[in-house]
Amino acid sequence: MAKKTTKTRKKPVKAVHLRKPAKPNARQAVKAKTRAKRPKQKFHVSHPDEAAFDQGLRTYAKYRDLGLAPATGGMVQGHVIRFIPPFVSAEVAKPHYHDVDLQLIYVLKGWYKTEFEGEGVHTFHAGSCWLQPPKIKHTVLGYSDDCELLEIVLPAEFKTVMLEK
Repeated sequence: MAKKTTKTRKKPVKAVHLRKPAKPNARQAVKAKTRAKRPKQKFHVSHPDEAAFDQGLRTYAKYRDLGLAPATGGMVQGHVIRFIPPFVSAEVAKPHYHDVDLQLIYVLKGWYKTEFEGEGVHTFHAGSCWLQPPKIKHTVLGYSDDCELLEIVLPAEFKTVMLEK
């Protein structure tokens, strides 16, 4: 008997196109350029200090500046806001917005109620945190007698724009 021979077909070889990697120096240059715009930061510590609470932006609250603005060359502002009881709607409930790049708020004590344009009414309790997009219109609707918030804002200097009701 004759042996059968089988031929194995070879698959055609696909051309491999190698992508040129991005120039490493280009990526590093972008990072360096971005970082170059940021002010130099300094090591800074802020310890609790009851005497550090001062009248600030609002007449119905006292603020404890955490010293972040000088430590970051004006890049960031941070403070603890302690609300003065009782909540008086006529004094507090005024629509406004802040011309900021970032605004993050964390409830340290008590509760805080506010209404955001397009987002509705929210009540935040101790441990709650929210990010307020730049220029979102909002109105404070209430706060507990013991309410304290931590607020971080970029940049340190910004405008608050009061709106008509």
